[in-house]
Amino acid sequence: MSVLNRLSAATRRRPTRQGARKRLTDSFDRLRTSALPIVQCALAAGLAWWVAKDLVGHQQPFFAPIAAVVSLGLGLGARLRRSVELVCGVTVGIGVGDLLVSLIGSGPWQIALVVTIAMSTAVALNSGPIFAMQAGNSAVLVATLLPPGGTGGPDRMVDALVGGLTGIAVVAMIPTHPVRRARRNAAEILATASEVLRKVETGLVENNPKPIEDALKQARATQPAIDSMRTHLKGGREISRISPLYWNSRKRLAVLTAAADPIDHAMRNIRVLARRSLTLVRDDEILDPRLVQLFAEVADAVDVLREMVLAEPGEQPDQAEAARVLRSIAKKMDPELIAGAGVSATVVFAQMRSLIVDLLQTAGLKRITAIATLPSTVEHPAYHPDE
Repeated sequence: MSVLNRLSAATRRRPTRQGARKRLTDSFDRLRTSALPIVQCALAAGLAWWVAKDLVGHQQPFFAPIAAVVSLGLGLGARLRRSVELVCGVTVGIGVGDLLVSLIGSGPWQIALVVTIAMSTAVALNSGPIFAMQAGNSAVLVATLLPPGGTGGPDRMVDALVGGLTGIAVVAMIPTHPVRRARRNAAEILATASEVLRKVETGLVENNPKPIEDALKQARATQPAIDSMRTHLKGGREISRISPLYWNSRKRLAVLTAAADPIDHAMRNIRVLARRSLTLVRDDEILDPRLVQLFAEVADAVDVLREMVLAEPGEQPDQAEAARVLRSIAKKMDPELIAGAGVSATVVFAQMRSLIVDLLQTAGLKRITAIATLPSTVEHPAYHPDE
């Protein structure tokens, strides 16, 4: 390798100032997002140790704080399920382990057999990963450290129960907002959707595939945000049930939960729309300028939906306003826009109609009502258009 090539390679490997700043920003964002769950885990661990040691009377209740941290974790979804799985897994592991060790003793093959039976029992009873993992861990503990017939096994079960219940109590006392994180995810997805539609419009107007390729790549990168939204909605439902501070948030959470599937479906339709638009440009197929203009109008409507998602109760725009904007666009989706058009133009038109239905559902309309806002494409439609 020449000196010039070596210098070039070294330059590529050397982190740029911009890259270092981005990594630092990403690290700070991760820490900010996880700050409250970390505080919850730390507080739950300390409280679980105190309860198990000072109130219950266990001398070394090491598993109580472990159970509290495992049941909470940094993820905000399914914490109640994790707590139940943990306690049940420990119970199964200790029960199976204590029974078998008292019969066959302890050793390498006995440990392997005990873990196999304990984890198999857990899997047969429940598909949760924590259930099986804790059953295996507890079986190992019994087979290696706890004497058969001693009190270590029952004490560990009590510690697991203390840790799980303490974790739930901490979540109820210091809850995360049940709606805010999922709402932020939904707004992020809708912001990306709007940006993607505008890039596709630019590519269609310029007959240039590059903006559409960028848009398609951006659309495909939204799945983590969609998954996070669903996780935070699940965690929000738990918090709204167990924390009195947020019992009044259940209605807002229900509205956002109902919008989750339509938002997901809308993003999937946008990916197909972008992909077919890319094919259309590469094939140099003509698209009616009025249909191209609708890309910008739908993007504007998605911006209204994003503001709706972020609005507090009583603020504008609300669902009615978002639906009004989308209805005005839906009425323009007349089949005449693709009269004599090619396959790609027809697919783009059909995907745009499907996208509008998804967005109307995001604004609170039922699917049948959303479909009925569109002009009919057949003589005898299943759902007659609104007049």
